Amino acid sequence: MPDNKEFETKFWESIRSDMTAMVGLSDVHPRPLTAQFDGDAKVVYFFTASDTELAESLSQAKEATLVYAAKGHDLFATVQGTLAVDNDRALIDRLWNRFVAAWFEGGKDDPKLRLLRFDPAEAEIWLDASSLVAGVKMFLGMGDPKKDYEDHVATVDLK
Repeated sequence: MPDNKEFETKFWESIRSDMTAMVGLSDVHPRPLTAQFDGDAKVVYFFTASDTELAESLSQAKEATLVYAAKGHDLFATVQGTLAVDNDRALIDRLWNRFVAAWFEGGKDDPKLRLLRFDPAEAEIWLDASSLVAGVKMFLGMGDPKKDYEDHVATVDLK
């Protein structure tokens, strides 16, 4: 059975690789955003524009939800945390790249540019339990697939 540290490690490796997640607030439906990372910090950053519903709702930090599905569907997560605007220029300089630049005609000085900071708190992480071995066991009538899946979900503190 994997321990919570293994779930946490797999989550961070996966989201850092895929870089796309859905982020929402209690009053804003989740929307897809591209994740940015500053070194090994357990914080997720997103560039957006000031006129998006998400940015307009953040006059102060708010509780938020990040929903993530790995491209290979081998990991899924729902992460609770806090979302806030963090327009630290040094941080923007470090995270800036040509993909972000394509969205902002004024570059790093574009007046609509907003950098959002998601500080995760707790996550429920699911690892894919539909392995070849599980499939063969189910085909042969061996084992209980519900029991096999119990070891593939964990609630993890990501602080």
